[in-house]
Amino acid sequence: MNILFITSSRIGDGVLSFGLLDYLSKKYPDARFTIGCGPLVVSLLEGFEPAERIIPIEKRRFNRHWLEFWLAVKGTKYDIVVDLRNSAVSRVVRTKERFVFDRYIDKSKHKVEQNASVLKLADPPAPKLWFSAEQLKKAKKLIPEGKPVLGIGPSANWIGKTWHAERFIDVINWLISDGGLMGGARVAVFAAPGEENAAREVLASIPEGRAIDLIAKTDPGMAAACLSLCNFYLGNDSGLMHCAAAASVPTFGVFGPSYPHIYRPWGNHTDFARTPETFDELIDFEGYDPKTCGNLMDSLSAEAVKNAIKDSWPKITARS
Repeated sequence: MNILFITSSRIGDGVLSFGLLDYLSKKYPDARFTIGCGPLVVSLLEGFEPAERIIPIEKRRFNRHWLEFWLAVKGTKYDIVVDLRNSAVSRVVRTKERFVFDRYIDKSKHKVEQNASVLKLADPPAPKLWFSAEQLKKAKKLIPEGKPVLGIGPSANWIGKTWHAERFIDVINWLISDGGLMGGARVAVFAAPGEENAAREVLASIPEGRAIDLIAKTDPGMAAACLSLCNFYLGNDSGLMHCAAAASVPTFGVFGPSYPHIYRPWGNHTDFARTPETFDELIDFEGYDPKTCGNLMDSLSAEAVKNAIKDSWPKITARS
C-alpha cells in the first residue's frame, strides 16, 4: 500500500498533523509513506520508519514548488492521499481514496481536531514524534544523565508573542529554587537560529553548572529529541512547544497574540496561561503593524504564570 501525506511547511502545524500519520501507520502497518512537508519539518520525521520518501516542499515564486512536488510524485499510483494543504497536487495524482483539508473543515476547532476531521475521525489522534537511534544518541550527549531538566523556550518567530525574558527568568528561579517544584533542576534553553537574543538573556541567568545551552545548536528533529529528555517544558506558543507536548513531556505554554483554542499544547499533560486580552483585543489599536508593534504580552505577569503552573502541576505531571 502506498500513502501520500502532504503536511505543513511550519514546525508546529506539522507536528500537530503527526497524529494522523501515527493513526494511518497503525491502521495500515504494511503501508509505505511518501511525505511532502516544509524543509524545517523533514528532520522531525527522521525516525518515522514507514516513510519511503520525505520530500521537502520549499516555497518558490509563482507556486513552482507545487509543480516540482507533482513531478516528484506523479509516477506513483497511491492507495490513499491525505492533503492538509488543500493543494492541486492531491487532485491530479492517481489514487483510490482522497482526503483533503478543504473549506468545509471547522476552523474554530483545535488544529488536531481539524486534522482529524479530514479523515472523519471522532477521536482525534494525539500528535506523536519518532526519533532515530542517531538522534537519541546525540541528544543524550547534549543532555547527559543527571538531575531533572527544565526545558525553556523563551523565543518565538514573532516579537509580538515573545514573553519578556525577565519574566521567564523569574519563573525559572521560582521553579528551580530550593523547595521549588523543580528544586535543583538543570535548565536547558532552546531557540532556533535567528531567535537567539531573548534565549541568551535567559541562559545567562541560570546558576553556574546548571545551564544547558541548546540555542541554535540543532535542527528541529534534534531539538525535539533533546526536549524528550526534559522533565518539564515552559515556552512561548511555538513549534518547540508542540514538539515538547508531542514527546509526552509535561508542557506549559505562554500565550498572548495567538489563539489557544486552536493552538494550545495538546494532551492531558499540558496547560497554558494567556494574557487577559484576546489576540484581537491586543492588536486593536491605531497604527498596528505586526512588523513594528513590539511585544504585546505586557499584561501577562510572572505571578500569573506561576499561579497557573502551580494549579496545573498535579494534573500535567501525573503519569498515566
